[in-house]
Amino acid sequence: MWEGLEAVDWAGLEHNYGSAEDVPGLLRRCAGQSPEDAQEAAFELLNLLFHQGGWICSAAPAALPFLLRLAADPHVQSRRAVLELVSRLAAEAGQVAERFLDPGWSPTWERALPDVLSLLTDFDPEVRRTAADVVGVCASPGALLLPALLRCWRAERDLVNRLDLVLALGQAVRREPVGGRSDEVSALLRTLLDSPEPQLRLAAVHALTAGDSGLAASQLELVLDAVRDPSVELWQRTSSVETGTRGVQHWTAGLFAGESPAFALGLLADHPDEEQRVGGLAQAGGLLSQWRSPADVLLPAIVARLDDPATEVRYRAAELLSCLGPSAATCADMLAELLGDTATRNSRKGETVAEAALWALARMNDPRCVPGLAERVAGNRSGFASVSASYGSAGSGHYPALPALHEVLIGLPDHAELLLPGICDRLGTTTDVGILNQLCEVLAAWGPAAKVAVPQLLDLLGDDQRWAAAATALAGIGPAGNGGRELLLARSTVGGGADAELAAWAYWQVGGEPKPALKVLGPAATEGRFSHPALRKLAGLGPHAAPFAGQLRTMVGAADTWTSVEAAYALWAATGETENTVPALLEAVHDLAEGTYLPVMLPAVRHLTRIGRVAQPAAHLLSDLPTCDRRLHYFGGWRAFTEDEAIRTAVDELLTAAD
Repeated sequence: MWEGLEAVDWAGLEHNYGSAEDVPGLLRRCAGQSPEDAQEAAFELLNLLFHQGGWICSAAPAALPFLLRLAADPHVQSRRAVLELVSRLAAEAGQVAERFLDPGWSPTWERALPDVLSLLTDFDPEVRRTAADVVGVCASPGALLLPALLRCWRAERDLVNRLDLVLALGQAVRREPVGGRSDEVSALLRTLLDSPEPQLRLAAVHALTAGDSGLAASQLELVLDAVRDPSVELWQRTSSVETGTRGVQHWTAGLFAGESPAFALGLLADHPDEEQRVGGLAQAGGLLSQWRSPADVLLPAIVARLDDPATEVRYRAAELLSCLGPSAATCADMLAELLGDTATRNSRKGETVAEAALWALARMNDPRCVPGLAERVAGNRSGFASVSASYGSAGSGHYPALPALHEVLIGLPDHAELLLPGICDRLGTTTDVGILNQLCEVLAAWGPAAKVAVPQLLDLLGDDQRWAAAATALAGIGPAGNGGRELLLARSTVGGGADAELAAWAYWQVGGEPKPALKVLGPAATEGRFSHPALRKLAGLGPHAAPFAGQLRTMVGAADTWTSVEAAYALWAATGETENTVPALLEAVHDLAEGTYLPVMLPAVRHLTRIGRVAQPAAHLLSDLPTCDRRLHYFGGWRAFTEDEAIRTAVDELLTAAD
């Protein structure tokens, strides 16, 4: 097994963590007698040779022959784990750019391919299915792979292994040159659409769809029958998919491109298995986070899950309605009935169904959310996030997380009068600076509607630990907080940095003179390393900021888009100039017309709206956006919906202002 191992200059080769001199020892450990140590060594090799992918290191081709010898030896405890590493490397080698592929990989793989194919007939069914996965993902042409795969198909009786073989056949038959067996493989896959085994039918659809994009839609009933059949659990034992019910649902949803709700609607139909019902809502959420139009079709099926016997299903239904928010307002009465549902999810936070319903009613601006939110403001146990929940990414699907409590409250200025007494009480009693900061963010967002909280905020200004939160709130509330001017002015002259900027900004916002604010904010905006927050504040000083116009002009068009956008707006606010500012803002939103959304685009559109009719080029660019069906968002979860609503509202206002 180890012939030639010592002849390799491992120290001269490289893996993800540097010199590969540790690889021989790990290879030998993979063949050791201890199953635990062998598996640990295989995992360490996976980390060293593959890690997170992105390249094929020079140590990988050197290790490949020894990995395959380990995989072929029936006495090796870690043979399947080792073969899974080969699968990762083979797949990555077919995807990375040539400059990231070690020159030794391709010739080494060609020499090793017969050894890989021989594993398709191994006595161990787990090794056979892992070998099928390797063959399916590798970059070798179909002419070399299809004959071996067809021989194995005829001999294989293990149903799980046959699923892996079908997928491998579907992948190999698309790799040129495919050789003379491609028609035979295509005919076999078509025949399997009529197989008595539901999962073989599903495997055939997956195998054929790459060459026939309309197949899945035409076989929707077949696909749904298979995904909703108890035998779907077979996929958990495969090497190519290796996932349960919800994973198969998600994998199969990828066959249905575009906004059609048909697959998600089929998954939402009644089913005795809770996992199936949960998965149906997950797929509906994923579709709705990408497209707007399916909402009308899916809404009744989502609402039907509000009285499901399973806590997780009721929670997810309510949470998804909260994402839809105003567009699902017709369901508010049914959500209000869940306000007493204290059933708790099996999750780290232990969110309740009632809290998902509270969030949904808050998104609909329904006053019935106020009592429950007031209880949580008072400090009662809450399943809402303690801090802003993870933003996630737009492509990560929908995950049903509740926001932090202050993120819920920020959207409820219409109910400030009823919520403020509890917030004011908490301002005076909490010793948690994090909670204080969050409550003050709410007050700042509510603006003048929160002026009743000013006395409590003024009391906090003298506290070195809590004054910044109070200053943030007072800046948002405005002149009603003018009793804090002197303290804010004094803090604006101490220490510099973000604290001085905040104090100077709040001083100006509550009615102070512009000169002290300019003294701090001007340099911070035009000289600071991270200048765009200070630039936004400087813009609020309007014409008073004109002395900094020269510096602002040099910042318009900066490589950092945030800096460019905020500098352009600050320059316009200070001087009224549009010659350079409007083009810079227009450049920032250019890709929005094509359906690409970045967070910086929202303030850019709002700045263009304030500029007014001169911003007509932007209005013309974005005139078709209101009819775009794709959701415009950068983050995932509930933010996918709120970002979409915010940018669409901003564009509507721009179109009106520039008319």
